[in-house]
Amino acid sequence: MEKISTKKEEALRICNLTKIYQMDELKVKAVDNISFSIPKNKVIAIMGPSGSGKSTVLHLIGCLDKPTSGKIYLDGVDISHLDDDKLAKLRNQKIGFIFQFFNLYPLLNALENVELPLIISGVPEKERTKRALEILEIVGIKERAYHFPNQLSGGEQQRVAIARALINNPTIIFADEPTGNLDSKSGHKIMELLIGLKKKATVVIITHDEDIAHHADKIIRIKDGKIV
Repeated sequence: MEKISTKKEEALRICNLTKIYQMDELKVKAVDNISFSIPKNKVIAIMGPSGSGKSTVLHLIGCLDKPTSGKIYLDGVDISHLDDDKLAKLRNQKIGFIFQFFNLYPLLNALENVELPLIISGVPEKERTKRALEILEIVGIKERAYHFPNQLSGGEQQRVAIARALINNPTIIFADEPTGNLDSKSGHKIMELLIGLKKKATVVIITHDEDIAHHADKIIRIKDGKIV
């Protein structure tokens, strides 16, 4: 993997990133030659209307998709064109995801949902249970550890999802519309929690909501696949 010299305060650097989708005979440029950097231990908002390309950017920098061209450097290492196995390993070790619809497994309780990344990493049961309970306490929901998702409120489910994102001590956390499925009171509490996470990791929030974005230390605005 190629390494570059990055500023020690940079978590992520994007260089001339482009993503083109082939739809029958039509080529759609979802991301158009964008460059930016994301500092460590800050809350960054990536904003844009529906269809702007912000979700495509998330998939690229979150190692869920590969760019057509350009470079993505995580901690100074080029991750742009890693194979699927290496990308999966990287996601499990360095990246945490929080989604709008929580993505919890309905047949697993809160504790078991949080433990999943540790199971993938091969952590022994006793150790992963200890760590999962500690993280659930940090996000304020330890007392609901043995409840199933359908027994939890939306805000509680999102706290479980945040705990799961934190369990492997990631370098960077991506939150995709993290309050979009919550009432305003629950959404405010989740934003307070996410802002507090920058002590542990860089937090990147994908949103179209100006109120959410203004909690961030930096806003990156995208329209028609370009930074504006």
